[in-house]
Amino acid sequence: MADIDARTLGERIRDARKRAGLSQEDLGRAAGLERTVVNKIEQGIRRITALELSDVAVAIGVRMSTFFEEPVPALVAHRSSQGLDTADSQIDALLAKFATEVEFVASLGVNELGLDAADVVARANITRPLTNTEAEALAAKARELMALSAEEPINRISDCVAKVGLLAFSRDIGTDTADAGTVLLPRGGLSLVNSGMKIGRRRLALAHELGHYLIADAYTIDWRVADHPDNAVPTEACLDRFARALLLPKTAVTRQWPEKVARSGEHGAATLLASEFQVDMATLATRLKELRLADSETVALVRRCRTTKADIVEMNLRVSPEEMEGTTVPRPFAGAVLRLVRDERISRERALDLLQGTFDEADLPQIRERRADEIWEFVS
Repeated sequence: MADIDARTLGERIRDARKRAGLSQEDLGRAAGLERTVVNKIEQGIRRITALELSDVAVAIGVRMSTFFEEPVPALVAHRSSQGLDTADSQIDALLAKFATEVEFVASLGVNELGLDAADVVARANITRPLTNTEAEALAAKARELMALSAEEPINRISDCVAKVGLLAFSRDIGTDTADAGTVLLPRGGLSLVNSGMKIGRRRLALAHELGHYLIADAYTIDWRVADHPDNAVPTEACLDRFARALLLPKTAVTRQWPEKVARSGEHGAATLLASEFQVDMATLATRLKELRLADSETVALVRRCRTTKADIVEMNLRVSPEEMEGTTVPRPFAGAVLRLVRDERISRERALDLLQGTFDEADLPQIRERRADEIWEFVS
């Protein structure tokens, strides 16, 4: 832990309080302090005792050591499908919390975490896309880095992004907040996807976050993505184009759309493609438009399409599991935590906390029983 002065400590307490959505009065009440005392602590005017700091940490919901650690690199890549200001979104606090937990697990040196996969991104020398053409090229490059062919559907995007060192968490944080966010770690990164959205939007949001991660972008807001010429495209529009190209690769859509229209009509073609590539109809419609595969009337028709139970049966559609539904943790992170439990390097209680309720006590690996004489192996 770093030695810090009262002013810096106060600023970190204030930032943590705001991320938790607490007022000074709320924090004071929960920690047994007067509001004026909290105000003076945050300004660095009054020193805080260790016991008071412990109470403040509990009230905010963070570890006390958090206040003495260097802040996580800038939280980036907020997105909102509703055009809302998300500067004080819940996603900030959650990203900071998850980043701290991932760094904790990483510090214990377990191979299962897989953040060394980020090295393939560093070696790729990726630059920020400035045009639609460059966004398409970046999508093709991302598929290559994730060992995907140029045309195959991405079945579990959360597993795929882990192949390049990006750990994807999900949590239902409601409709009035950001779609997703990303934080860059010293090695690799993590994303949080708002699972309150439907699966197609969740996958699109994570694809977009992958774009921010690949270019190590310091985010700039650009909510409304409209038509742009093929030059001087804003970063957010470029990354939306990247996300659609990643999920709906140009060669596959260009080949399959006319074939499916000829066999099943436009509604049937849209239903089949959206199911195969696990995208929502709005994303498919936009993709058909930007690839000039459909006129405005067809684009509008695709947007209105809804996949019914009859479609699933009659077209023999593949029903995919609800990826990133509710609270989920990335598979490599879960694997690393389980390894630490098996090796008795963290407690079972700590493991369950890290796994965010996605595992029960019975799901954790059993600790092997030691022989009575085994203690002598640890004595020199």
